[in-house]
Amino acid sequence: MKWMDMTLREYQSALASSSPTPGGGTASAVALGQAAALTVMVCDLTLSNVKWQDGHAIAEELQTIAIPIMLESGTLAQQDSEAFDQVMDAFSLPKSTDEERLGRKEQIRRSTLRAAEVPFETARQAASLLAHLATLARLGNANAVTDVGVAGLLCSAAAKGAIFNVEINIQSLPEDWGKTMRDDLAGLKEQVRISSRSVMDAVRDRMGP
Repeated sequence: MKWMDMTLREYQSALASSSPTPGGGTASAVALGQAAALTVMVCDLTLSNVKWQDGHAIAEELQTIAIPIMLESGTLAQQDSEAFDQVMDAFSLPKSTDEERLGRKEQIRRSTLRAAEVPFETARQAASLLAHLATLARLGNANAVTDVGVAGLLCSAAAKGAIFNVEINIQSLPEDWGKTMRDDLAGLKEQVRISSRSVMDAVRDRMGP
């Protein structure tokens, strides 16, 4: 079953179950999709009214970012669950002989690397969306500024939750595995931290006292 084909209640039931998937990585990708959808809504509400013409440029730019992310998030959610299932399958491989143990070890590493790569992409896309939301909060439709705030919170949760999953997986791998992720992770975390705060500050400033 694909998570995006479920009703919301079915998905929540699956998330609440004792099954290993869906888990936090899938939930992070779903949160990213919700953040992107809210962003698209605010962009539409901004572009449909000349009163908010100062925000038209950022709304148009953000639509080109948010719409593909909204569509891709479902794929990332599915890929995240499938990647973790592959890790579990690798741990179930036979290990009776030296050859089997070596093959099992290699497969565990490869599947674990994949289980880090998928949430890393979720985090990267979340960071790219989050980086633009403060401007939308300042210039977009003021009547929907709290929706930008919720999008920012969901986007931040998606990024930080996905990063947790990257970290837990790469720490079990040799240092020369996932080098690009290891090199980029600190900068990505700092980008998310700064952007998250900027969005919240912009929303509160726009709301006024």
